[in-house]
Amino acid sequence: MEEAPAHRWNPVLALCVALALGAAWALPFVRVAPNRLLSGEPVFLTDLLTTHTSWAGAALFVAWLCLAIARPHKRFTQASVALLMAMSLAGLWLLAGQHASTASQGDNPLTRTALGAGFWTLAALAWLAALDAVTRLQLATLPRLVMQGALFVPLLLSLGAGQDLSIAKEYANHSDVFGPAIMRHLQIVLLAIAPAVTIGVPLAWRMSRARGLRETLFPVLNVIQTIPSIALFGLLMAPLGWLAAQAPALGRLGISGVGLAPAVLALLLYALLPILRSALAGLGQVPEATVTAARAMGMTPRQVLWHVELPLALPVLLIGLRTAVVQTTGLAAVTALVGAGGLGSIMFDGLFSAANELVMLGVIPIVLLAVLADSFFKMLGTLLEKPAA
Repeated sequence: MEEAPAHRWNPVLALCVALALGAAWALPFVRVAPNRLLSGEPVFLTDLLTTHTSWAGAALFVAWLCLAIARPHKRFTQASVALLMAMSLAGLWLLAGQHASTASQGDNPLTRTALGAGFWTLAALAWLAALDAVTRLQLATLPRLVMQGALFVPLLLSLGAGQDLSIAKEYANHSDVFGPAIMRHLQIVLLAIAPAVTIGVPLAWRMSRARGLRETLFPVLNVIQTIPSIALFGLLMAPLGWLAAQAPALGRLGISGVGLAPAVLALLLYALLPILRSALAGLGQVPEATVTAARAMGMTPRQVLWHVELPLALPVLLIGLRTAVVQTTGLAAVTALVGAGGLGSIMFDGLFSAANELVMLGVIPIVLLAVLADSFFKMLGTLLEKPAA
């Protein structure tokens, strides 16, 4: 089979640059409002580049990116793109923070400077271009993850310069709720994933030996995946509420129609399918000769499972577990609607009060938790890989 010809240019970076130029020109970079209740007047990025030096710097920046588009296979070029994108993330924050400081020194002390659609679009495109550049460096998994984490360093070092931005003020006003919300979010994820693994792995082992069980369960789990999360919460509220009413002991254990119980049960059902599929695929690739040899040594079926099959199936199982954890981390935000709490409660508080900064303060930690979980399982999978002979 003939290999597909490699691109002589970088389409991802080209698209990012084109979209970024459009966003910088057409979308408001920040919005300045006289108070928290008003949306404010838009300020564009072009309005903040007030000197010839800043325009010349921006032109050089774009010119270098255009050169990088034409040299997608040069490692130095890709490393410089990754570094430039990390620096530009910090630069965007510094520019917005500087404008907020200037606006707050006016006659109205209640003036608020909110990050606009232009800022968020440019930040997302810079992050996407940086990830693409790191991928093109073709590093091993561990160095690649370390480099991806290092891309945050310039932004973290510049956070102190944005204290006058409204998102920083919202964080300061709600700083006491973020720690408990993150812990609650992690609790919801853990309570859903742990039983999903406990149920899913033995069930997959049983299904690997019973084709009828496999043909019965997979359609059911596939149907559950098609049910929207809000609808599934609603379907679980009535039976759980009825159970708590019939058995007060369950209510004292925290099981009821609202709160943690329906949230965890729904997320468990969602997580079961990827774990079950990956465990079944992992067990299916264990060589039959290895299992036969273990049995010939006198191992019981349980010993064969724990000492032979599961260790060999673990790399494939981790792929499904990674999918389930990332998916559950995102879906856990919706559980705030049934009173489970977590970061979703901050996000929905912002939505219901029309406070976009509060929404972002709920969303950003969820994204970071999902990215951290994804990186952790990738690193774990790398450590479990067999060394090349």
